[in-house]
Amino acid sequence: RLPLQDVYKIGGIGTVPVGRVETGVLKPGMVVTFAPVNVTTEVKSVEMHHEALSEALPGDNVGFNVKNVSVKDVRRGNVAGDSKNDPPMEAAGFTAQVIILNHPGQISAGYAPVLDCH
Repeated sequence: RLPLQDVYKIGGIGTVPVGRVETGVLKPGMVVTFAPVNVTTEVKSVEMHHEALSEALPGDNVGFNVKNVSVKDVRRGNVAGDSKNDPPMEAAGFTAQVIILNHPGQISAGYAPVLDCH
């Protein structure tokens, strides 16, 4: 899984999503699916700090070139994952137990926090 931090269009190369590998690996030739937009494509190349990688591991901040995907098709916040092994997908809902450790001010009815769930 790799949540996208940004997506760039690079002249002569194409669409390059960037993000941090959270789980699993990312390799050239892999077929990935972006959720929740349900776009599937092949990874052409993977780079970290302008150096080509044969495999990106958890914790690596990488950019990867994808085939036939426009910069308009995917965006920051989408999650990329292996399309053949438990691909990421949108959830209709979920239940969570949340513990707030530190919060400035008071929380009351109508409070609308932002929750990132990957």
